[in-house]
Amino acid sequence: MPRNQLVIVLGCVAVLVLGVAGYFMFSGNSSGSAGAVPQANEQLGVQVTPYDRTQGSPKAPLVILEYAAPSCPHCAHFDMDFFPQLKKEYIDTGKAYYIFRVYPLNAADVAAESIARCLPADNYFAFIDLLFRNQVKWDPENGVTDVHAGLLEMSKIAGLSQAQADSCMADQAAAEKISQIGQEASTKYGITSTPTFIANGQTHSAFADWNDVKGFLDPLLRKK
Repeated sequence: MPRNQLVIVLGCVAVLVLGVAGYFMFSGNSSGSAGAVPQANEQLGVQVTPYDRTQGSPKAPLVILEYAAPSCPHCAHFDMDFFPQLKKEYIDTGKAYYIFRVYPLNAADVAAESIARCLPADNYFAFIDLLFRNQVKWDPENGVTDVHAGLLEMSKIAGLSQAQADSCMADQAAAEKISQIGQEASTKYGITSTPTFIANGQTHSAFADWNDVKGFLDPLLRKK
């Protein structure tokens, strides 16, 4: 889903006291724990940091970095239709180490990722999956006008109160970090669309089908 530039404008909300984020359960195909991440470890051309959310073994022969946006419909399509199989065949088998980073396309993406970052790391992927599966309820790309209310609804499912969610969305340090990640994606990797995948140094845009995914990844594995 191409974009000419990042739009990093976070709407101001009242600064409220942040309570402790509660753990939550969500049954989604892409939910999973954030993997243990080495400190500033270079993984096949990708600098992995403790800020990254990952799945799988850092020792896997294939490193897959996905840049996606919570509001991106093509990203949601990958999450729902392809990621479960990717996890089963590549991540869970030790073939691939998966890294997920948000490339924000609009203010709603910044707010959504800010909430996700308030949750325990083990619940991060479950919340991102929740956002993808419910874009019609909060995503301005789907014509939603009250994005704030929609994100509060998603946050409530995750176990956050309105005060907690609003505090997360008002965190300027978090917004700056999210913006920095997006800018780095553009300058370091030339990212201009979502989703974009970088596997062992090779780049691929949105996949057409599962055979397209395998056709991209399997030759890279054979090179190892």
